[in-house]
Amino acid sequence: MTLRPLFNPHGDTDISKKRIMGGNTTNLQEFNRPKYEWAMRWYRTSMNNFWIPEEIPMSADVTDYRNLPDDYRESLDKVLSFLIFLDSLQTANLPNINDYITAAEVNLCLTLQAADEAIHSQSYSYILDSICHPHEQQKILYQWKDDPLLLKRVSFIGGLYNEFIEQPSEWGLIKTCMANFILEGLYFYSGFAFIYALGRLGKMSGTVQEIRYINRDELTHLVLFRNIMKEMRNENPKYFTEEHLAELRGMVKQAVENEIEWGHYVIGDKVEGLNQHLVEAYIKHLANERLRMLDFEILYPEITQDPLPWISKLSNINGIKTDFFEAKVTAYTKAAIVKDDL
Repeated sequence: MTLRPLFNPHGDTDISKKRIMGGNTTNLQEFNRPKYEWAMRWYRTSMNNFWIPEEIPMSADVTDYRNLPDDYRESLDKVLSFLIFLDSLQTANLPNINDYITAAEVNLCLTLQAADEAIHSQSYSYILDSICHPHEQQKILYQWKDDPLLLKRVSFIGGLYNEFIEQPSEWGLIKTCMANFILEGLYFYSGFAFIYALGRLGKMSGTVQEIRYINRDELTHLVLFRNIMKEMRNENPKYFTEEHLAELRGMVKQAVENEIEWGHYVIGDKVEGLNQHLVEAYIKHLANERLRMLDFEILYPEITQDPLPWISKLSNINGIKTDFFEAKVTAYTKAAIVKDDL
């Protein structure tokens, strides 16, 4: 598999020949004549969702953070360290994926997602800058290097990304896109649940508001990669045999096990409204929903409902919601700071 050329005067101008991967692109952005119209809708949605982390007040969080019980504060530090690493990794890796995507309108979306991930990294830095001394910030930022379980968590996705960079192939690109889908749809959510639980206790309201905006973006990114995966399947059925589907579902299963282990580690049974059983059921519920988005067979038929519906309510900001079965984000609005109703 080769990188798409930057300047390609011999590229196809017939949009019917355009392909997600393996196409012959000119790289010309034709806003009014795309093949993948969903990509242009996604692009305009993402543009409308722009937000600035520093517009959210954090003054109350300074006091809340200092007054958190020690085990709560340690858990929050680990959650922030993990989230910071993931979004930093996403910012760095999305261009690697984009280099092999041969549909200009999808290139545009991935570029915009990378900008979103940079804003998320900025938001975490803003949170840390607000609540921590500089030496504490550095300790939190690099906890993933010293905490064995945290390192194990980041190594799963990071290893998949590195594998593709070192040996790019069409199947490797599909697996990398699946890893991205998993990251956006599963790997953040124990951390989000912990922070939302703090919000229900009236703590860390500014941090909760930042996470609500980030969560909205992640749902939007999830839809982007859902559509990319679906187009890849339509255009390259040879890579979606039962054997290939089993490998992709196996990636989800491994991610679920990692996320449950992580949730038990950072949340356990110490936070009001959460316990290990609920966290496990919640992650399995999310896995089923994500697999349904891709028209894959679910992994956990015993999970028939959302065990933590209050998370969906808390994360719903400015009327934004994602319909997982329609695989589209609805009720788009320009991001605005809303009165916190926690």
